[in-house]
Amino acid sequence: MVAIVFRDLTKTYGKFPAVNNFSAEVKPGRVTGFLGPNGAGKSTALRCLVGLAKPTSGKARVLGKRYPQLKNPSTRVGVVLDSRGFHPGLTGYQNLRVLASMAGLGGQRVEEVLAQVELSDARNKRVKGYSLGMKQRLSLAAAILGNPEVLILDEPANGLDPAGIAWLRGFISAQAAAGTTVLVSSHQLAELQNTVDDVIIIDHGQLIAAGTLEDITAGQSLEQAFLRLTQGGLS
Repeated sequence: MVAIVFRDLTKTYGKFPAVNNFSAEVKPGRVTGFLGPNGAGKSTALRCLVGLAKPTSGKARVLGKRYPQLKNPSTRVGVVLDSRGFHPGLTGYQNLRVLASMAGLGGQRVEEVLAQVELSDARNKRVKGYSLGMKQRLSLAAAILGNPEVLILDEPANGLDPAGIAWLRGFISAQAAAGTTVLVSSHQLAELQNTVDDVIIIDHGQLIAAGTLEDITAGQSLEQAFLRLTQGGLS
């Protein structure tokens, strides 16, 4: 069974097709880069996948079901779409403790994930005092609270400095080594080239290319292949 499937997915806003008849699959146990220029439809497709937007037609499935149909979805699928969803007046630990309680998890797991994202020293700091990079790490901690089978990450490098981006590469690689399926959308193409197994490219809401990293790059860098296939760039 594929871990994630988009089949003829279309999402329109008024007359504008943000995603247009998009089909792609993500294989289990692999890291897949989800690439496209700004406004290509990546975030809309991911929002449809996790139940935050309703498809106009077609389907988006994770682990064979619509995300809201999964039993205890936070323990099956971890999601990072936005780092602004935390209560600013609570500490990092308190924010994660609330999420853990909702998922039936204990405080020990909160301590574990804080250590994994290197935020243990900031556990008692209020989130309103976190940098953007720290909030992004906290989002990653929230995503892995339930030891999910699948991670869906939209621009997880946002706010991270070069050292943080290098750390993120190791974080994703460690998740994959543990058997987690990772779908990651990012503009950090040089980093993705060192991280992903497979690549999906979307532009103007439609599938442009999909395959292994080796097939997509065909001897080029990922950035060169991306620019060739999208006939433009990341703007």
